[in-house]
Amino acid sequence: MPRIVRQILSGQRKATSFRLISSIPSLRSLRRRALFLGRSVGFVPTMGALHQGHLALIRQAARENDHVYVSIYVNPTQFGVNEDLSSYPRTWPTDKVKLEKLDEEFQRDGTFGRIRTVFMPKTEDMYPGLPPTSDIDGDGSFVTITPLSKRLEGASRPVFFRGVATVCMKLLNIVQPEKVYFGQKDIQQTFVVKRMVQDFQLNTKVEVGPTMREADGLAMSSRNVYLGDRRRKMALVLLRSLKEVQKVFARGGRKRRNLYNAAMDFLTLAQKQQESLPRGQRAKFEIDYISIADPNTLEEVDEVNSKDGAIVSGAINMLPIEEPQEGEMLGVGDDTNAVRLIDNIRLDLLSAKVGLLS
Repeated sequence: MPRIVRQILSGQRKATSFRLISSIPSLRSLRRRALFLGRSVGFVPTMGALHQGHLALIRQAARENDHVYVSIYVNPTQFGVNEDLSSYPRTWPTDKVKLEKLDEEFQRDGTFGRIRTVFMPKTEDMYPGLPPTSDIDGDGSFVTITPLSKRLEGASRPVFFRGVATVCMKLLNIVQPEKVYFGQKDIQQTFVVKRMVQDFQLNTKVEVGPTMREADGLAMSSRNVYLGDRRRKMALVLLRSLKEVQKVFARGGRKRRNLYNAAMDFLTLAQKQQESLPRGQRAKFEIDYISIADPNTLEEVDEVNSKDGAIVSGAINMLPIEEPQEGEMLGVGDDTNAVRLIDNIRLDLLSAKVGLLS
């Protein structure tokens, strides 16, 4: 008898209420049964390394649907050739515990839907033709959403949104949920997926949950585990720069150059301050972009309309620690890899005046 079965029978281990499925036909069979029974399905696609942001989306899906399907799949086609595919955190044992506890919470509450399956497909099934490629001009069957996917993140990571759109199209075709859930932290991703769903007439509704933050304001991300204490403290510089834009907006600033400069001046000063410190003390970073964009199209604006507001977003790359100190708390990988951080806030009059994040 397998050990896991013995543990369940002895009470040492609880049987999970949800099924672990890796087979696409098995997932489709489960979905057909839900459809036959008239059960709605909310779908939360993830790459694992689950944090409270993911769990908040699952809670939202459970409030709004009978069944919740969660996928965990580290999609190779959204990683560039020199990006962190091989080192991306894979934490299924802890992810499983988090999902079990969350589903127990749903069961106790009684008003929530339940997690019915965790879908963990294999790459050879997700990409059954040619092996997946991360080359810009690589062969394969891909979904491209342009020009949206060429801006901001897409300018620095040219294959990223091609990979995101492709895997989301595959997952939505497999699961066929009533609703699919994404977080606002990845704001451009939500725009890409919404456009794809609209343009390809997919029968699902895209729901966007708010950005979940740590107590000090840092946007939750699976990549935060790479940040040791020194880089973790410095990582807040991106959010603080966005708040500088918020301050200018609250004072009546509407011109792009004034809003943009507020963030860039703050980041540039912080950058110079770090570069002036000894190698054993500093946490250097590179500025990628600051965007002041229309909240409906994500196109850059020259002047923010007071009524509509704007989405202010940015990205920085935290560089590896140059000289780790004895006893210093380091992140996963010992702070030897660059870590890309993104964040965004919504500019509107109420939030700006009271300093809220949205």
